Amino acid sequence: MKKIINDPTTVVDEALAGMASAHADLLRVSLDPMYITRADAPIAGKVALVSGGGSGHEPLHGGFVGAGMLDAACPGAVFTSPTPDQVLAAAQEVDGGAGVLLIVKNYTGDVLNFETAVELADGIEMATVVVDDDVAVKDSTWTAGRRGVGGTVPLEKIAGAAAARGDDLASVLSIAQRVVANVRSMGMALTPCTVPHSGEPSFTLADDEMEMGVGIHGEPGRERMKLAPADDIVATLLDSVVGDLPFSSGDKTLLFVNGMGGTPLIELYLAYNSARKYLADKGIEVTRSLVGNYITSLEMQGCSITLLKLDDELTELWDAPVHTAALRWGV
Repeated sequence: MKKIINDPTTVVDEALAGMASAHADLLRVSLDPMYITRADAPIAGKVALVSGGGSGHEPLHGGFVGAGMLDAACPGAVFTSPTPDQVLAAAQEVDGGAGVLLIVKNYTGDVLNFETAVELADGIEMATVVVDDDVAVKDSTWTAGRRGVGGTVPLEKIAGAAAARGDDLASVLSIAQRVVANVRSMGMALTPCTVPHSGEPSFTLADDEMEMGVGIHGEPGRERMKLAPADDIVATLLDSVVGDLPFSSGDKTLLFVNGMGGTPLIELYLAYNSARKYLADKGIEVTRSLVGNYITSLEMQGCSITLLKLDDELTELWDAPVHTAALRWGV
C-alpha cells in the first residue's frame, strides 16, 4: 500500500485539520464530535442542510459545505457511517430556527444513524430525504434498496439553492424529493481501492477486466466484463440509466460524469463526449453539465454517469450562486 499518510488511524483527523486550514474563510471543523460547518453558521431564518457519510469520497460531503449548498457535513471513518451524536451536534450547531433537512445516502448505517439523530433531537424541526439513484442494484449488503451515489451532488446543490432563496422546510424537502425522483446513476471500475486501515485492495480485477455497476465502497456491480472502448463502456452505463426512469426524447437534462478518484480528467472528458453522442442519438438534450471528481472512492480508477431530468425551476436552482471548497460559481 502506497499512500501519503502518517498513521492509518489518524487519516480523517489530519485531513480535516488540513481542510480547516485551507478553507478557513468557508469552514469550521469540530473534531469531537466530528463535523464541518459553514463559517457563518447558523444563519437565522434559513433552512439548514446537513449531510454526511463515510470519509474517502472527497470532496463529498465536506467540500460542499458553504453558501448555496450544505450548512454542515458529518464525516465518518473511511467508508463508515457517521454516528448519531455527530449528526445531532452538527444539526444543533447550524439550526437557524427554520428547521434542518437531513440528506442521507441510502446505506443501512447512514439511514439508521441519521434516523436516531432525529429521534434524539429536541426542539429542532427536522426532515429527511434519502438518495437512492444507483440503478445498478436493487439490494446489497450495504443498503436496503438502491444505493445513494452521484445524484447526491446535484441534490445538495439544488436543495441548497432552494434554502438559500428562503424556501421553508416543507418546500426544500419537496424540491429535494423531486430531484431524487428524477435522477439516476451507474458507475464502473477499472481498479479497486485500498482502505488505509486494511492495507488491502477492496476487490481484485484482472488487467483486462472491469466491474460494471460497482458501488462507491467497492461493492460488487452487475457484471464483471472484459475491458472495452470508452463508447461501449458509456453505452452500457447509459443503457441502464436512460432505460430506468425512463428518460425520453425531448427531455432536458444535467449530465454529470464523475471520476472515482484515480481517473484523469482527459478520460472523464472523453467519456463525457461519448455520453453526449449517445444522448443526442436518443433526442435527449443536455442543457447543464458537470465533469470531474466530486464523489470518489479513494484512488479507484473508474467513473460514474448521473443523469438528472431538469425543469425550469430545477435549472434555475442549479444555476444559482454557490461558494464551497469544491463547487463554486456565480459569486
